[in-house]
Amino acid sequence: MSRPLRVEYAGALYHVTSRGNARQPIYLDEADFDLFLEVLAESCRRFNWVIHSYCLMTNHYHLLLETPDGNLSKGMRQLNGVYTQKFNRKHNRVGHLYQGRYKAILVD
Repeated sequence: MSRPLRVEYAGALYHVTSRGNARQPIYLDEADFDLFLEVLAESCRRFNWVIHSYCLMTNHYHLLLETPDGNLSKGMRQLNGVYTQKFNRKHNRVGHLYQGRYKAILVD
């Protein structure tokens, strides 16, 4: 059975979170936190996102973001995909970094 499509709206505000695979850390040192923020900033520029707040924990993150163009899925694919590639290359590892799909809750 396929997964349901995500509903995306222009101008929507989302609480987004993604957790490390098997609850493992997704940041192993301070440089990883900085790397994630760099990838997030690039995703914001590319997809015209507005970040209202964020919280980076050792094994997951939370974002409160606005998508003026209704492109959450495309941007999240970029954010999680690019960070995973850079993290894996830096730490000489392969495979999934995140546990399943990101979670996104529409904020009223």
